[in-house]
Amino acid sequence: MNTQEIIIAGKSKKPLKVKRFGYGTMRLTGEGIWGEPANRPEALQILKQCIKSGINFIDTADYYGEDVTNRLIKEALYPYTADLVICTKVGGARKPDKSWVPFNSPENLRSSIDNNLRTLKLEQIALVHFRTFGGRGAPFKESMDAMFELQKEGKILHVGVSNVGPDELQTAMAMGNIATVENMYGHGQRKSLKQAWGEETKGGEEVLAICEKNKIPLVPYFSLVNSMPKKDDKIATIAKKHNATVAQINLAWLLHRSPWILPIPGTSSLKHFEENLKTTEIKLSDEDMKFLE
Repeated sequence: MNTQEIIIAGKSKKPLKVKRFGYGTMRLTGEGIWGEPANRPEALQILKQCIKSGINFIDTADYYGEDVTNRLIKEALYPYTADLVICTKVGGARKPDKSWVPFNSPENLRSSIDNNLRTLKLEQIALVHFRTFGGRGAPFKESMDAMFELQKEGKILHVGVSNVGPDELQTAMAMGNIATVENMYGHGQRKSLKQAWGEETKGGEEVLAICEKNKIPLVPYFSLVNSMPKKDDKIATIAKKHNATVAQINLAWLLHRSPWILPIPGTSSLKHFEENLKTTEIKLSDEDMKFLE
């Protein structure tokens, strides 16, 4: 894998250095991001291939499954390599009907962190994103206070935020050191989007600009989900030029868009995983990027 490295929480005494191409585990679950994977051996093989390929940033959440991706990570990769950064998210939960709900009171967050520590078999989680749910649940500042308290206790090394707008990001930064931001972002999705289930999924160039100014990595999720279904003649043109797939050019665009973007494309297919990895070898020219803008 040919890619640069990025520093997470560079202002802290314990910064993390990772390759600027990670892996998101959400797609390893069953249908509807629920239950066991359709092909468990392939799911485990993908995780093992991450390490073999040089990927050392893996994104997960205990509400994927539930607990499915955490258990797969532990089964495939424990004991973990020294440079592996496992990043998880808290702030949400799943109901028995598979709906998504806020789980963001201080008590909820403590419970989630303890559960992640247990299922991942860790004594400390290197990076945890607090994920907002459209203003529902506990007040944002109350949740962030709890996150920083858990950090003081040593259960979290670095605190990040997810699904935040510019104002929420600035508020969080004023309260403590924000290591990373995990927001929806991609070539076909660079602003907030009203989802089918009614929630506003936040993203946007404004957040990226704040991240760049403060040297905070932006970890984009759904970077392909909201780009791929739409016909994009410009992406298709560049894909043909580079003899690449549309998905590969979407990912290559992220890598070229900003040195502070850390893509985490997920898939349950080993074949697609290998295709995604080849993205790091694609060199888009200034002309290519201008054309895509």
